[in-house]
Amino acid sequence: MGISLQKGQKISLDKEAGGGLTRIVMGLGWDAAQSGKGGFLGGLFGGGGGESIDLDASCLLFDDSGQLVDTVWFRQLDSRDGSIHHTGDNRTGEGAGDDEQIKVDLAAVPANVKSLVFTVNNYTGQDFSKVANAYCRILNGANNSEIARYDLSCRGGHSAMIMAKVYRHNNEWKMHAIGEVGQGRTFEQLLPQIKAHL
Repeated sequence: MGISLQKGQKISLDKEAGGGLTRIVMGLGWDAAQSGKGGFLGGLFGGGGGESIDLDASCLLFDDSGQLVDTVWFRQLDSRDGSIHHTGDNRTGEGAGDDEQIKVDLAAVPANVKSLVFTVNNYTGQDFSKVANAYCRILNGANNSEIARYDLSCRGGHSAMIMAKVYRHNNEWKMHAIGEVGQGRTFEQLLPQIKAHL
């Protein structure tokens, strides 16, 4: 079991993994919140039924000057350089384990990329009061062991979150659990907020 991160905490991924970390996987998981007396509210939020929760994980690549270099999300599953791969869009959060994963070959991330910022947006627009058991976690891509986990289940009126930043510092990769809430169906709406964390 990996380290459980608190908002604002920074760790060395290399040290937590025991050194030699070359590949990581960012996993995102969530469930639709239960309603009332234990009944699962499949139609979720009053009036309309059949609606599901579609959280989307994105990875944004920034250079030293804070410029957006590339994006990996459900509309572009691979970075242009091939170092980052999104395994695909999950539109319901159903099932155990990670619902979406983004795989990063740290050794292949271009030298001009300093930071990888991971975000989550509710594409279907509901706020996080309708989301339960949400988390992001970082796995060692070599053996799938969990390095760190960050609980995202802060209920509230937000529909998006800047989850974490993985960044280069003194020739090693570190992680900053940001956990800043925001609004927006896609990562574009979070870009002004992200700038403060680069």
